Amino acid sequence: MASYATVRIKDRQATGYRVLMTSLAWIIYAFILIPSLIVIPISFGGPGEITFPPQRWTLELYAQLFSSSTWMDPIYQSLKVAVITMVISVVLGVPAAYGLVRFEFPGKRLVMMLLMAPVLVPVIIVSLGLYLYFARLGWTGTTAGLVASHVAYVMPFLMMTVIAGVKKLDPDLEFMATIMGASRSTVFFKVVLAQLKPSIAAGALFAFLISFDEVVIAWFLTSASTVTLPVKMYSSIQWDISPVIAAVSSLLTVMSLLVCCSLVYLRAGTPDENH
Repeated sequence: MASYATVRIKDRQATGYRVLMTSLAWIIYAFILIPSLIVIPISFGGPGEITFPPQRWTLELYAQLFSSSTWMDPIYQSLKVAVITMVISVVLGVPAAYGLVRFEFPGKRLVMMLLMAPVLVPVIIVSLGLYLYFARLGWTGTTAGLVASHVAYVMPFLMMTVIAGVKKLDPDLEFMATIMGASRSTVFFKVVLAQLKPSIAAGALFAFLISFDEVVIAWFLTSASTVTLPVKMYSSIQWDISPVIAAVSSLLTVMSLLVCCSLVYLRAGTPDENH
């Protein structure tokens, strides 16, 4: 009886802990999402109106946004930089992540530690270092410099996502493919990448979102002709809060939510989750 009572107490404690953690998680989600979701109704107000809820519902702010090169040019620039950054990060980061897990080499521990640099080092310090480096190359104010800096900043995040996926793979499948005569490149492209698709897709979406929303590095490296959307928004609210910003913020909020939902869906499809 004593052991049964002990088990019941432990079960209740575990249930209470799960309820507490779940409640705290939802409180944090609400704290983050509610201010963003409030912006969406505001974006359907009229020009010159920033009220919640709007006095009248209209699409005039979105019409102004899509017809204004002042806003559309930074949007196109941000999309271009984010897509190129994502592609380069995937092409370079996926093989690097696989190699870090599967192979031993001098300095491996140091490389693994350096992957944490974007998390541990303040982004303002990273931005200043990138600015000084690219200034010597003459890449400041160029799309190439912005893409290169974003790749350097974003790729560790992608690699950590892919590394987690590689660690869940069964190495016996790769060994069997090698025994059957497959070359190392064939094993990588036919066996490894086929199993890593969810992790690669999640890392790619993560890289795209970070690059698209990044403002500090872009603030150092952009010029008037290469300004990105986050920099444009930051510059605009310093002098005047235009209602059009509500429409821009709503689009960013919806895009971020879609990416987050996609990440949750892809995470459910990782090899470890399927077993």
